Amino acid sequence: MFVTRQRSRAHAPTINMQAWILIRSVSFGAMALLFLLVQNLPAFARGAPESFADLVEVTSPAVVNITTTTKIDTKIAPRGIVPEGSPFEDLFRDFQERNPNGAPPRRASALGSGFIISEDGFMVTNNHVIEGADEIMVEFSDGSERAAKIIGVDKNIDIALLKVDTDVALGYVSFGNSDIARVGDWVMAIGNPLGQGFSVSAGIISARNRELSGYYDDYIQTDAAINRGNSGGPLFSMDGEVIGVNTAILSPNGGSIGIGFSMSSNVVAPVVAQLREFGEVRRGWLGVTIGNVTEDIAEALGLDDPSGAIVQDVAAGGPADEGGLQATDVIVMFDGIKVANSGELVRVVGKAPVGKTVNVVVLRDGKRKTLQVALGQRPSLDELARSGGLGNQPPQEPEVSTFMGIGLMDIDPKLREEKGLDESAVGLFVHSVDEASDAYQKGLRAGDIITDAGQKSVGSVAEFAEQLASTKESGRQSILVLARREGQPRFVVLNLE
Repeated sequence: MFVTRQRSRAHAPTINMQAWILIRSVSFGAMALLFLLVQNLPAFARGAPESFADLVEVTSPAVVNITTTTKIDTKIAPRGIVPEGSPFEDLFRDFQERNPNGAPPRRASALGSGFIISEDGFMVTNNHVIEGADEIMVEFSDGSERAAKIIGVDKNIDIALLKVDTDVALGYVSFGNSDIARVGDWVMAIGNPLGQGFSVSAGIISARNRELSGYYDDYIQTDAAINRGNSGGPLFSMDGEVIGVNTAILSPNGGSIGIGFSMSSNVVAPVVAQLREFGEVRRGWLGVTIGNVTEDIAEALGLDDPSGAIVQDVAAGGPADEGGLQATDVIVMFDGIKVANSGELVRVVGKAPVGKTVNVVVLRDGKRKTLQVALGQRPSLDELARSGGLGNQPPQEPEVSTFMGIGLMDIDPKLREEKGLDESAVGLFVHSVDEASDAYQKGLRAGDIITDAGQKSVGSVAEFAEQLASTKESGRQSILVLARREGQPRFVVLNLE
C-alpha cells in the first residue's frame, strides 16, 4: 500500500486576496529577472550529458580495429654466439649444422584503432600502429574484415592514412574544429583498448596545446580512459565530430591513469588532406634555425619583452636567405600572425602553402623591418644538413686578442688547417676562455666560433671590438653573441661590466 502525504485543508495556511496578488506579482517579476540572467550566462553552465548512447550509436560504425602482422627474422647467426674456445662451441656448431637456415621467421602482431573519413574507404590511424607492418587488417563494427594499404604517413605527428577497397558506401565521421574545444568540455573516445574490441570511454578535456616531443605538436589532454590499443582511434566532441586522434598516454604502468593525449584535429586534418592528394606532406619551409628569445637576450637587444623567435642560422640559398633574413633577426610576425616563440613559428610555417609569398616582420637593430619571403618545401633531414654554409671571409693574420676573458683569433687558411675547421667556418675562433670569466660561466669554450655580436656579423677581431664599443655607448650592460660548436649555433649573453 503506497501512502502519499498531503496537507489537510483544515490546517492549510490562509492569506487574503491582496496578499496573494502581491506574492504572484513578485514571483512573476523574479522569474522574468531570472530568465534574463540565464539568457546572459556563458555556456559553461551546461550540465553533464544524460547519456552518451545516442552519440555512440551514430559514430561507432565509423570506428575500426586494426591488426598488423610483421615478419621477424629469427635466424641464428653462425658466429659470435659463444666465445671462441668455449666448451659449448662444438654443441652450437652441431646445432647449426643440423639447422643450416636457423629457426623459421616468426610473425608478430600488433593492435590499434582507426576511423573512417570517407564512404569510399579512406581511414586514419597512428603511424606507430602500422609502421613496419607486412600486412594490415581492418575489422569493422559488424565483424567483417578487409585488408588495407598505406596511402601515406607523417611521422612528425604520428599519423597514417589507409585505404580499403569497398563496393558499398561506408559510414564515416568528419573532423571538427579543435580550436574551439575548451578545457572542461565533455569528450568521448572509441577504440580497441588492450585488444578487447570496440570500447567506449568518456571524460573531459583536461588541458590544451600540450607539446610532447615534436615540432608540430598540439595535443589535447583528456581524462577519458585511453589504453594500449586505443592508439589511432578518434576523440569525439559532443557534436559527433573528431577533434583529436588518440596517440599517447602518460602512465607508470602502461595503463590509463587519466592522462591521455590526442593530436588535435586542426593539425591532423590538413595533413590527411595532403596525404590523400599527394601521398606525402608538403610543409612550408623558411630555411632558418631559430630559438626562443630569453629575458637575457631581450635585455641585450633592448627589447621590451622576451617574445618572438630569434634567427640563429640562415640556410644558404634557402627561402629566408633569398628574402633577406639574417642571423640575430628576431621574427615577431609571420604572414599576419604574431609569433610568440620558436615553437609557434615552426607550426605556422609548416601550415603555410609551399610557394606562397609571405610577409615576415623582424626586429633588426631595434627597428621593425618587413621582408617578403617565398616559402619553399621542407627538405628531408639529410638535405637540411647539407643546406648550411655562409661563405668565407678574407684571410687575416692570426693573432690572439682578449676581451672579457675570451681569447679570440681571426680565421685564416693556416688556422683553418691547424684546427681542422670546415671551409664554411667563418667568424672568430675562440682560442681560450678564462674559467673565472662570465663567458665561461655562460658556457663559452675554447674551440667555439663566434659569428655574430650585437646582431651584427663579425668576421674579424676589429669588428668584434667595434660592436663592444657600440653596445657600451648605447648604455646596455650586456651583448648578445652567437657562437657555434661543431656547427650547432647557440646564443650567449655576455655582461660588459
